[in-house]
Amino acid sequence: MATPTTVQPKQVGILILDDEDNNRGVVRQILDSEGWRVRLVQNPNLLLAELKSGEWSLVIANIALAGTDTPTFITLRELAGVSHEEGGRIRVLYLVPEMSGSQYLGALELARMPYVLRPFHLHDFLEKVSDLLVEVKAIEGPIRQVRHEFGAMRKKKKQAGRSNAMFASRDSYSYSDEEMAEYEKQESEASRTSRNKPRTNLGGSDR
Repeated sequence: MATPTTVQPKQVGILILDDEDNNRGVVRQILDSEGWRVRLVQNPNLLLAELKSGEWSLVIANIALAGTDTPTFITLRELAGVSHEEGGRIRVLYLVPEMSGSQYLGALELARMPYVLRPFHLHDFLEKVSDLLVEVKAIEGPIRQVRHEFGAMRKKKKQAGRSNAMFASRDSYSYSDEEMAEYEKQESEASRTSRNKPRTNLGGSDR
């Protein structure tokens, strides 16, 4: 008798449109830590070409590159507007520089497109990413637990007794560019030594 073939779940695919090396590097490290497949593109035309493959569940776009009155923005809005029940498979999250937010937020809110202001709270960022992935059934449930490797940096900002959390509380803490760069360095070093550790941060369980 032939052994039944086990169907492996499709790996989550995320496209990042950004041309700022430090910022996109940090975002990639965060998403890589979840085991998701991440691709970086620096040009809206390359983004649109990649979307034709149908392999992506989420686009994270720097609004300065995507714009709000461009073919890229219109395409992303149309793709994100299709519900999962109607065959929608892609969601979009915009990264908006806080200093120029007033230039873009009106158009984003009118189009009902989700966004995060940069610099952002890492907790909020990952939570928004996971919620959008849940919408298109790319993951089973929202992320509510995070990796322990970030505990060392957490201690620098909060009491040692709370060092098991990767992200600070959203109402009191955000990272500067220097701290983002430090996070990227530490995450890169941690990933080289802990690739075989069991991951506990996907899905809705806190255990």
